[in-house]
Amino acid sequence: MAQHPIVLLELLDLPALGVNPDAVKFGSTTMESDKFIVTCETVGEQQNVVMVDLEANNAVTRRPISAEAAIMNPVSKVLALRAGTQLQIFNLELRAKMKSYQTPDPIIFWRWVTPNTIALVTQNGVYHWSIEGDAPPVKLEKFDVFPEGTQVISYKLSGDGKWALLVGISAGANGVIDGRIHLYSIEKSRYQQLHGHAGCFATIKVPGRTDPAQVLIFEEKKPEQAAKLFVMEVGRDKDSPGGVFRLQPQQIQFPAEAPNDFPVSMTSAPGQDIIFMITRMGYLFLFDIHTGKTIYRTPNRIAKDTVFATTTQDVSAGVLGITARSGKVLQMNINEQTIVPYIVQVLRDNQLAIDIARRLNVPGARDLYVQEFNKLLAQGDAAGAARLAAESPQGILRTQDTIDRFKQIPAMAGAPQPIFQYFSILLEVGPLNKSESLQLVELAQGRTQLIEKWLTEDKLEASEELGDLLYPVDSNLALSVYIRAAVPEKAINCFLQRGEFDKIVAYAQKVGYRADYTHLLQNLVRAHPQGAVDFAKRLVANEQGPLIDTQAVVDIFMSLNRVQETTAFLLEALKGNKREEGHLQTKLLEIILLSGNPQFAEAILQNEMFSHYDRAVVAKLCEQAGLFQRALEHYTNLVDIKRIMAKGSSALSPDFLLGFFGKLNKDTTLECLNDLLGANLRQNLQLVVQVATKYSEQLGAGALIKLFEKFKSFEGLYYYLSAIVNTSQEPVVHFKYIEAAAKLGQLKEVERVCRDSTVYNPQEVKTFLMDAKLPDPKPLIYVCDRHGFIEEMTGYLYTNNLKKYIEVYVQKVSPTKTPQVVGKLLDLDCNEDFVRMLLQSIGIACPVEELVEQVERRNRLRIAQPWLESLVATGNTETATHNAIGKIYITLNRDPVNFLKNNQFYDPLVIGKYCEKLDPSLAFLAYQRGGGACDDDLIRVTNENGLFKDQARYLIEKRDGDLWAKVLSEENQHRRALIDQVVQTALPETETAEQVSETVKAFMAADLSVELIELLERIVLHGSKFSNTRSLQNLLILTAIKSEKDRVQDYINRLDNFDGPEIAKIAASEQYELYEEAFAIYVKFAKAAKNAEERGSLNRAACEVLVDNIRALDRAKAFAERINEPEVWSKLAKAQLDDDNVHEAVNSYIKANDPAHYSDVIAVAQRYGAFEDLVRYLKMVRKQIKEPHVDTEYIYSLAKTGKLPELEEFIAAPNVANIQSIGERLFDEGNYEAAKLLFNNINNNSRLALCFINLNQYREAVDAAQKANSISTWKEVNIACVKVGEFRLAAICGLHIIVHPDHLEELIQHYERAGHPKELMQLLEQGLGLEGAHSGIFTELGILYSKYLPEKLMEHLKIFHNRMNVPKMLRACEKALLWDETVYLYKEDGQPDNAVKTMIEHPIAFYHELFLDCIQKARNQEVYYRAIAFYLEQQPMLLERLLTLLTPNLDHARVVHQLRRAENLPLVLPYLKSVQKENISVVNEALNELYIDDEDYTALRESIDSYDNFDQIALAVRIENHELLEFRRLAAALYRKNKRWAQSVSLSKADKMYKDAIDTAAQSGDGDLVEELLRFFVSVQDRECFAAVLFTCYELIRPDVALELAWRNKYYDFFMPYIIQYLRHAHERIKALEARTASLDVAHKEAENSAAAAVGDAAVSLGLYGNQLMLTDGGPALLANEAFNPMTGYEHQGMGGVGGGGYAGTGFGMAPPQGYGQQQPQQQVPYPPQSGFQGGFGPQGGYGGSW
Repeated sequence: MAQHPIVLLELLDLPALGVNPDAVKFGSTTMESDKFIVTCETVGEQQNVVMVDLEANNAVTRRPISAEAAIMNPVSKVLALRAGTQLQIFNLELRAKMKSYQTPDPIIFWRWVTPNTIALVTQNGVYHWSIEGDAPPVKLEKFDVFPEGTQVISYKLSGDGKWALLVGISAGANGVIDGRIHLYSIEKSRYQQLHGHAGCFATIKVPGRTDPAQVLIFEEKKPEQAAKLFVMEVGRDKDSPGGVFRLQPQQIQFPAEAPNDFPVSMTSAPGQDIIFMITRMGYLFLFDIHTGKTIYRTPNRIAKDTVFATTTQDVSAGVLGITARSGKVLQMNINEQTIVPYIVQVLRDNQLAIDIARRLNVPGARDLYVQEFNKLLAQGDAAGAARLAAESPQGILRTQDTIDRFKQIPAMAGAPQPIFQYFSILLEVGPLNKSESLQLVELAQGRTQLIEKWLTEDKLEASEELGDLLYPVDSNLALSVYIRAAVPEKAINCFLQRGEFDKIVAYAQKVGYRADYTHLLQNLVRAHPQGAVDFAKRLVANEQGPLIDTQAVVDIFMSLNRVQETTAFLLEALKGNKREEGHLQTKLLEIILLSGNPQFAEAILQNEMFSHYDRAVVAKLCEQAGLFQRALEHYTNLVDIKRIMAKGSSALSPDFLLGFFGKLNKDTTLECLNDLLGANLRQNLQLVVQVATKYSEQLGAGALIKLFEKFKSFEGLYYYLSAIVNTSQEPVVHFKYIEAAAKLGQLKEVERVCRDSTVYNPQEVKTFLMDAKLPDPKPLIYVCDRHGFIEEMTGYLYTNNLKKYIEVYVQKVSPTKTPQVVGKLLDLDCNEDFVRMLLQSIGIACPVEELVEQVERRNRLRIAQPWLESLVATGNTETATHNAIGKIYITLNRDPVNFLKNNQFYDPLVIGKYCEKLDPSLAFLAYQRGGGACDDDLIRVTNENGLFKDQARYLIEKRDGDLWAKVLSEENQHRRALIDQVVQTALPETETAEQVSETVKAFMAADLSVELIELLERIVLHGSKFSNTRSLQNLLILTAIKSEKDRVQDYINRLDNFDGPEIAKIAASEQYELYEEAFAIYVKFAKAAKNAEERGSLNRAACEVLVDNIRALDRAKAFAERINEPEVWSKLAKAQLDDDNVHEAVNSYIKANDPAHYSDVIAVAQRYGAFEDLVRYLKMVRKQIKEPHVDTEYIYSLAKTGKLPELEEFIAAPNVANIQSIGERLFDEGNYEAAKLLFNNINNNSRLALCFINLNQYREAVDAAQKANSISTWKEVNIACVKVGEFRLAAICGLHIIVHPDHLEELIQHYERAGHPKELMQLLEQGLGLEGAHSGIFTELGILYSKYLPEKLMEHLKIFHNRMNVPKMLRACEKALLWDETVYLYKEDGQPDNAVKTMIEHPIAFYHELFLDCIQKARNQEVYYRAIAFYLEQQPMLLERLLTLLTPNLDHARVVHQLRRAENLPLVLPYLKSVQKENISVVNEALNELYIDDEDYTALRESIDSYDNFDQIALAVRIENHELLEFRRLAAALYRKNKRWAQSVSLSKADKMYKDAIDTAAQSGDGDLVEELLRFFVSVQDRECFAAVLFTCYELIRPDVALELAWRNKYYDFFMPYIIQYLRHAHERIKALEARTASLDVAHKEAENSAAAAVGDAAVSLGLYGNQLMLTDGGPALLANEAFNPMTGYEHQGMGGVGGGGYAGTGFGMAPPQGYGQQQPQQQVPYPPQSGFQGGFGPQGGYGGSW
């Protein structure tokens, strides 16, 4: 048994990769291609988009994206997301959003239909959205979507983008899933509705057509019909060449265990033309697109879960699918090794196996191909055999043996040789293999254009042998082949022969071939020097590295003294200027300089083309050549440089020397400059200065300065430094410039540099200037002022009696430096008047703080007093000024307290520090004046000096919490002393409440509870000004609550002005639990309450303490009785209720007259069943509030207590109760009497009827149901009546039920389960006459008849069949095996197909006339053939009538096959004769077989002559050995008709039917066959037939053959008419040729006559001219139009001798290789001939030889 033709693999498991299985379903998981699977999952509250990259080893990427669906582009990482109506497209690789769109309607389906387009399906239409540009989705016009309730499962676009396919499914009857398909034409904006579940498009190659076919494949499933596969071409005009491809629908056979299964996916395998169809149950089908045949169906399900997503897989040419929930990714593809054997062994369809093997190029069909190949060759169909071999899978027939067989096949007349046909088809199919290529080129030698065309089209396989074959013919083609075949050695040889030297290197690099380039170059230099240069350049300039050594190239060129070529090559090869090529650079310059071309060398050196040559060698060569400048550039030895300068001084320009010095090193340059200055200082000074200036950075300023100083050339030094001083950053340059300028008297430059320069060493310059004692001290002043040498400058000026410059300096230059100047003057014991004068002259420009520091350091502060007081007098507010004047006043004791308290401008910190040692109290005043900035110092001073009273007063006045926290911290060792002063002195002195409050807060913040209580008792209880302050009393009690709980009760009793309720809340809090104190506060303040409202609130709070905190309900009850206030009773009642003491709580609520908590009271009372108390309570509540809940619960309580009279009285009166809900509640609890009262009150007859049922009051229940008139009520009452046997009452209810179709089936089930079918049928019979009777009543009654009373069914059907649900009735009849009724229903319902099928399957229901009536109306043609099979088996004598009736609709070929299998063909002979006019091969063959069996040759001949569509060869083979002659004659006629001439002639000869044989031979046009027949007649000595052959086959017989046979057998009389006719034709042809050649040149007359003679003989031999004579004119033809050939049986040679005219050649009548006499391609014959004139006529087909 063959293996299965598919391979099924599980690629991966999505849940195993972390994908949520709940998200693996349709809509959430998508697979648009074989690249990605995308899932939108929700894990917890996190939404993710999970992407599985199938091409990256199933890598999983999870993105936190909130989307309900996502689809990945099939070719790129572009993700489309959908959330509601919001669509977005993202490029994941660029991490950018591409487009977004808000759809107006919800998306019900979407997918990528092309790499650039998304299809969007909404309930209102289909849109195409392109990702390119900014355009919104485009709606497809007039493309309707399915109605609501239909789920769209697929949308596909054809390959040409012109057709769209929309597929949807919906729930049908009886659990069947209906399918809908809309086929839409985008060009025409129209769609067609189809019935089916799946479909797809495919592009296939149709045999006989050049253009591809766009086909639609879909499954059609109409109701009650079998599923079919449709394959049809779309978009093609029916009149187009080749027609429209369309197949007959093929039935799809679903498994018997899955009759309602349907396809969910249909996919075309890429490149295979095979359809993969997967059903909902998991069965896999394979279909062939070209035939529509089912190739395979899996015997079992491929997966337990539905495969909801599929796509094609390019790698395996198969299909991928994902199963729902389980998340298995399956791969399904063709098993190439087993599919063809499966088709052969299981399907037994050889033609399909051949087609599949060819199309898929798979093994398994070798024997079939060989058999078919041999068959075609045997039939003489060389073209068919050639095509079969060319298209054979894996080239199984494309062998050398096949080529040899085609070579051996002789060519047919008028047709090309079979071998050329074979190669032509091979070229049409594709490229040839190696063997085929060689064979074809050998056959096509000399036709280079064709070979070039084949190579250009890659039709030939390149090989070395093919190149060798082409090389002698065309080197270009050979080169192309060598390149393609990777034979580099021979390809390079071709390049050399063609002179294409530039292509050799590129080719060798491309193929990676390493050639012997040295050898190639040596040979090329001698033959083509310039080409060798170019070749060498390319070898050296190779991008991957030089292919030949440069030195080797130089050696090759120089060995032949090719100086110019060497130079040209080296210039190109050395342009990279590489270090390793230095010796070659030297070699090149040496060649140029020694060859007498110094200008060329000068140009090379000037352009600096090389830099790695031997400079010493080149320098010597340049010196020898007179290039002194270049020599000087190349010499590095100082001696050589000096020598060149001496020899070529006149030739060296100053500019060059200036540039040259820049190339020397530092030491050499300095030495040369030294020599220049030493030789002639004055003459060379300018050059040296220029060199020094230009190369100052390289030579170093220091060395150059030393050089100038060595020769004491301050002038040169000055000019050199003046050029660089402004840019130099070297201190020595600036200093030496100052020094040189000073020595040359350039004082302005000295002053400028000292003023502006920032580089010089100030100490060094200052020293120099002081020592130089210049007439003008300004440079020194600038230096000292800029660099802080103020005291030294002041000393210098004061010592040198330059006081005027001191005054000018402090007044105009730098007044801010006055303090330093004054300090230095004081150090020099300058006159104080001079100092005071300086200060007064400067005024406010002098910085006070620095001046005070200077004089104070020298203890000369008083010297500045006048100046300071003058500043103060002018309104100066500078802090330093006032600090200074303050220090002076404090020192002088000039009312310091007044100054410290009243002066606003001094710095308290500075003055305080100053006063600490003089007087701490003054320091306290100064710090106190600081406004808090000096608090730390103030605390420190007071602590250190025991000033706690001042400190306490300061703290109270300051009211700074942070400062209090600091001094009251435990770390302060003086805290106790400070607290004592605060409590005893400072606080009692306080007059403001704020200060007291802040102090208390500070004590609280410091957690000094004891000290705080002590403080507060001092304030509150000891009769201070703040004793009645509420906040202090509150604070005292609260502090006691926190730290001294025992004192709280005493404080409560002693104090009255505190916030009682608030403090009580604090005391009663969970933190302190002082409940009794809180109760006491509430009671105390309640007594003092000013109004009843306040008193009630306080009493309620007191009660809350007792109830909630102390938990003393008895004390609370006593307190309530004593107070007797409603608020207290309410609070008590709530507590009693919470304690589940319902009775006491109700009493308390009644006393409080409080209905507020009625919900809680109702709940607790009902929980404990205290309905009596609840009734009392609700009566009180109803007096105050009117709430539905109250009235409702009051009714319920009355019902629970059995007070039905009161209940009835209450509901009769106005109320707001929800009677419906309470009635339902009582009904559910079984209190039907109370519920009856309530439902009767609100006229709820439906529930009232149910109450009557439960009270067994059925008559009343029916009455209530009539009032309710509700279907549910009727059903309840009906069920109850049936249950107790009240069928009359049940029927009343049932008549109201059965008019509702939705409830009829339920009623029927109830009656049947109860075992009352008779009563049910009576009920339905009553319902037939109802006004609202519907089809369901008639249908269900019929079904009941089929079950319980079948004898009444047919009558019922005949009367009411048009009012029934026929499909449902049919199923019932089939289930009950009532086949007559089934047939009747099918017939009346317009389903003749099913009626016929039923009679076929159940012959008991067969009636011949009924059958014929139905089958004429049948629409499914398959029924016809089932009917034929049925009649063959059951009614064979009536078959003829059936066939006659069905003739217009039958496939006669199929009928014949069917009857042939049943071996009943003779039974339908009249039918076959009636349809033979359609000329169907199968019908013709069947009739022919019957005629043969009946030996009716006359009928057979008529059939053969009239109808030719049958296998004529097969028939001829069958009857050629028949015992009757006429049948054998028919076989010969068939062979002749099919051009099997030899076989036909052989048969005729065997039967001595010589006329047939002669006619056949003449008709064949085969000279060999005619000659063989001539010899046969000679052998049997039939002279008349011999003459008849000569006449009939005149044009086919060669004269020499006829003459020979006649001569040997003495048939002269019979032969003479033929030879006369032949000579007449020859004569006319000669005359025609002479007429054509009469106008030729006379000079060539002899040659032309010779040629004409030759042509004439050839023409005569072929019989090309002239009219028929004698026997051929009006009589039967006896002679054949072909030349006599003496080669048959005779030796011959040229006629004539040496010197004779004409060409040398062979004898008469030979087949000429060129020239006249045969059909050859016309070629020009050279004239005169190369061989000269000898031997007689006919060198190429003329006269010669002997008979």
